[in-house]
Amino acid sequence: MKLSHDRTRMRRITEAREFGKVAVLYGGASTEREVSLASGAAVLAALKRRGIDATGVDPRDEELSGLVRRGFDRVFIVLHGPGGEDGSLQGALELLGLPYTGSGVMGSALGMDKLRTKRLAAAVGVATADSVVLRTVGDCAIALERLGLPMIVKPATQGSSVGMTKVTKAEELEPAYRAAAALDDSVFAEKWITGAEYTVAVLHRRVLPAIRIEVPNGFYDYEAKYKRNDNKYHIPAGLSAQAEAHMASLALATFDAVGAEGWGRVDFMADQTGRPLLLEINTVPGMTDHSLVPKAAAAAGIDFEELCWQVLETSFVREAVKESAR
Repeated sequence: MKLSHDRTRMRRITEAREFGKVAVLYGGASTEREVSLASGAAVLAALKRRGIDATGVDPRDEELSGLVRRGFDRVFIVLHGPGGEDGSLQGALELLGLPYTGSGVMGSALGMDKLRTKRLAAAVGVATADSVVLRTVGDCAIALERLGLPMIVKPATQGSSVGMTKVTKAEELEPAYRAAAALDDSVFAEKWITGAEYTVAVLHRRVLPAIRIEVPNGFYDYEAKYKRNDNKYHIPAGLSAQAEAHMASLALATFDAVGAEGWGRVDFMADQTGRPLLLEINTVPGMTDHSLVPKAAAAAGIDFEELCWQVLETSFVREAVKESAR
């Protein structure tokens, strides 16, 4: 069994039974397990309310091959971070012949890597902040000279701001590098951007309303994303129609640059002139009560159950086909 892939096969589904038996993959073993469990529980409940035959599966506790034995027809991926969002899971599902939601192997792998996303996006005209790759402690001096302070240090392939550190003093840089390097072989420093932060969700090639994020401590880190209740999410984002359309075009350009598909979220920071600078793309965004894609969907008139339904529809660009006998 293998999967054939045809973007033109994307179709809208009107009856829950057409989805067949659905596995909602959530949890996993990455540093984002807690967020994934919350996202997956919300998605699973929403699909069940719409009459879909959905079952939650945690791949930390069950081998993926069990999905075939249990007769699942397709997979809704709600695994965040490495092992779920980086192409490895997508490749395994390809081999198993199970259609799945969202981006494929290439789009997932590239989208998970912030450095490669920056390089590909820059090649198609999407601006990003200046950065320096930190391969060793010795590169910290180069980053200080080139970027100045403050800066932010990031592991390249972690999500949910895991392992990120804002550096305001030179003596903070080496510990920040070591903290990121403990999580990821690829680490970089990026010039700190002081403007407004925005996020733009994409669903079925439709760009949803931009959200401007206002965080009391000025840093949208893991705690702010999932634990604080005093953030402000501005929808409309306060942009002119022209500026919002421009940001939407940048989001789609980023999507296309990395080969993302189906649904996702693209994050930007505005510099002092108001120019949007790409931060990253998320190919399996959070779906918790704090998450941004559900907020953008609601602003576009799409409730959470309908959002989950439409994300599940993205699995129909892939179809299991039997290989002819030799």
